[in-house]
Order: sequence, then structure tokens, then C-alpha cells
Amino acid sequence: MKDLIKQLNVLNRQAEWGGGEDRIAKQHVAGKLTARERIELLLEKGTFVEVDKFVTHRCYDFGLEKQRPPGDGVVTGYGIIGKRTVFVFAQDFTVFGGALSETYAQKICKIMDMAMKVGAPVIGLNDSGGARIQEGIRSLAGYAEIFLRNSLASGVIPQISAIMGPCAGGAVYSPALTDFIFMVKGSSYMFITGPDVVKSVTQEEVTKNELGGSEIHTEKSGVAHFSADNDMDCMMKVRELLSFLPANNMEEPPFVPTTDSPNRTDAQLELLIPANPNQPYDMKELIVSVADDHNFFEVQENYAKNMITGYLRLNGKTVGVVANQPSALAGTLDINASVKAARFVRFCDAFNIPLLTLVDVPGFLPGVNQEYDGIIRHGAKLLYAYCEATVPKVTVITRKAYGGAYDVMSSKHIRGDLNFAYPTAEIAVMGADGAVNILFRKELAAAEDVEARRRELQDDYREKFANPYRAAELGYVDEIIEPPVTRPRLIRSFELLANKRQSNPPRKHSNLPL
Repeated sequence: MKDLIKQLNVLNRQAEWGGGEDRIAKQHVAGKLTARERIELLLEKGTFVEVDKFVTHRCYDFGLEKQRPPGDGVVTGYGIIGKRTVFVFAQDFTVFGGALSETYAQKICKIMDMAMKVGAPVIGLNDSGGARIQEGIRSLAGYAEIFLRNSLASGVIPQISAIMGPCAGGAVYSPALTDFIFMVKGSSYMFITGPDVVKSVTQEEVTKNELGGSEIHTEKSGVAHFSADNDMDCMMKVRELLSFLPANNMEEPPFVPTTDSPNRTDAQLELLIPANPNQPYDMKELIVSVADDHNFFEVQENYAKNMITGYLRLNGKTVGVVANQPSALAGTLDINASVKAARFVRFCDAFNIPLLTLVDVPGFLPGVNQEYDGIIRHGAKLLYAYCEATVPKVTVITRKAYGGAYDVMSSKHIRGDLNFAYPTAEIAVMGADGAVNILFRKELAAAEDVEARRRELQDDYREKFANPYRAAELGYVDEIIEPPVTRPRLIRSFELLANKRQSNPPRKHSNLPL
């Protein structure tokens, strides 16, 4: 027995050393941790249970028969974050540059299948040069097997991808199919084709970071949701995100006790909305004010800044926030903002996370480029997401709610459960300036003092329409509230809706306007 245990220990050490000391040292010189070091940071100490530690590849071509490292370049298993089980795979760049083989893919698929069976999140730590060329179509088949499971697991268990090194070619599609993507500044990148291919096809010269670095994907493309300063920061942010999410679609989000009073008010909110309806303000001040312990975890902070998405807790319970941001593009809905919010709403709905919508929207962004690029279709995604959502939905209109954008932002007419408005709310087809120019075009043309008459008509329009009272008379707004009581009113609203039951008509699946 002793000899057998000794042999086991030798094999364990061999697997744990990955590509060997020299390659581990190179990984550290590049500012990156190894696959196992990342797992140690991510999970509670001593909880990781490895699966398929001794699996080796089955390729006997191109000299690979002489290189058969145990584990085959990916570490897979499960462990604990907080008090909940999660499954994790970490690609090991020190073994064949993290390149994916047939058996490597099978290891990942095994833990994904296990995660779906037991209802636990899957976290993928990506650091790979792509498909293992020596294996040809077998490595491509492996990718496809992973893609299939990403699709089947979507809306069943949370799937999180952390890009911690290269991720190119077909490898980018598994992260793209997951719910959230993290990237590390300076050491991770994603692209379909690398700089050399881009240059040969388009003659454009571009670096890896310029083509697919973290800044590109968190600010311009919207592919990634979060950016981290280094590997450790990335693991901590993954842990924080998971603290807001349920383990699967059959559970409620975790409850986190708080000492922050549910009856806390904030007199400063009376000063938040400027007297001038065209003056911007920061909607995040309202979000932070109402959140437990003023903690707001923002999603896609640097992308489509005219729309805010993220998580907070109200009296210990997770709530997803969607809010217009008046300080960016006046809070208008454009293509990027619509798609950003639509995907967030659908994730929350899939995982039983209630939705808080904060509205200050003058409409959809006008422009030739927006129309050519399909603002109608993309704006419809957000509308569709809200209509489809059956989780509790509470809406607060802080100022402008104009035109079709009023309808889209979780209005009463698309199954908003409780809809509130501040006294400063303006709910109308359009603003007073535009409405007067259209309604009184002939009268203004004939007026002796055009500007004086325009101001008079605008004031009259504002009195009739640019307030929340007409909507309240019709029952489209349930209550007009004072800003300081927003937090206690929201908490009571979500408590009221905690047992809400609503379903959509039976069907195979919907046809989202993609």
C-alpha cells in the first residue's frame, strides 16, 4: 500500500506542476498567476475538489505521443464560494499554451454536465492559445461540445467567464455564450482573428490590445462586462458578483443581512433633480442612496454610459437595477444602451432577480447612423425583454418619460407591477418645446411676438402634460412620492411582490427580435 500511495503522490505532484518550473516562472514574469493559483484565490481555502486530474490526451501525431502531461492543460473541479458550491475550470497556459484538445474539452463538458445536474454556477478561467492544431477536427469538435452545453445551461445556471490571457478564434464563442465576462487589463485579449490576419486581409496594423484588449471590449464593443487590474482583483470581483446571484433558476438570490434600516430616508434626494429640465444630474446618486449600506455593484460600467445596469440589495435582498443616466447623452435610448439593458433584464428574469427601473428618458436617440444600424430592431429588444419578464418590477420616474421610451422603460402598460413618480416627473409624448412647435405651428407663424407666444404656449403645455398628475389620474402611475422616502417605499414594494406569480403563454420558445 505504501508504494501505491507513493506512486499516487508522485502523479499528483506531476499534475500540479503543469508545464514545469520554467513555464510557471514565465507565467509569473508576464504578471499572470497559474491556473491552480487562480483557483486558490477564487475558492474558499481547502475546498477545491479536482476532477479528471490524471486525464491525458489521445493524440499520437507530430511527436505528441512523447508529451502526455497529466491533466492535459486544464484544471477542472468544484469547490465553495461563500457557502455555496460552484464548478470551475481553469486553462493552464503552461501546458501546450493552454491549447484545447479532445480530452481537454471532455473534462470541461463533464463539469458543465455535473453543474447542470446539481444546479450550481460554472466559472471558466480562460487562458489559452486556441485549438490544439495537432488534433485537427477533434479539437474543433471539442469546442462545439462546449458551445452546446453553454447554450443548454443558459438560463439554468449562472455562467461566468474570466479572460485571463489570450482568447482567440473559436475559443471566444464559449465566453460569448456565457452570462458575464471579466477581462484583465494588459494581459487578456479576445478576437476572432489576430493582428497578423487583420493586416494580411485589410492592410490595417493593430496590436493585440488595440484589437481586443480589456478597454476595447468593456468600452467599445460591449463584449466584456467587467475589467480587473490583475488576476487577484479579477477573482475578487467574480466572488462579489456571485454574492448577488442565485445558484440556479429554481432558487432565490442569497439573502445578506444588513444593519441599514429599511425606514432610512435621505433628505438630500430633494436636491437631486435640477429645476432646469435640461440640466443633467447623476442617477447613480439615487441608486447609491437607496441601496443597503450604499453598495452598488455596477455591470458594464464603461459601456453605453447613458444606461446604468447593476445590482444592489434592499433590506438584504438582491435587486437588479436598470436606469437612464441623464449625465450621458441626456439619458436617451440608443442602440448600445438598449441591447445592454435588454440582456441584463433577461438575465434577471431568468434567475428570479426583481427589477428596479429608474426613468429619466427624453426618447430614443435620433440620427441617420442610429436608423441605418437598426435602432428600431435593437430598441425592440429592450421592449421585448421587459414585456417578457415575470419577476417583480418596480418603476420610479424621476423626471422625463417621453414618447415610446416611456412605454419601453417598464411602464404600467407592459406589466410594470408598481409604478411611482416624483413630483418632478414629466410624462408626455414629447417635451414642451417640440410639442408647441408642432401643435401651434400656424399660430406661431402669425404671432406678433413669436418668442413671447411660444413661451406662453410652452408653459401651458407643461402645466397640462409635463407633470405626473395626468398619468396618476389615469392609473398609469400608482403613487407620486417624495424623493426622500424612495428607499422605504421600494423595500415595501418588493416585499409586497415577493410572492408574485405570473407566467407567459406556453410555447417552444419566443422569437426575440435579434
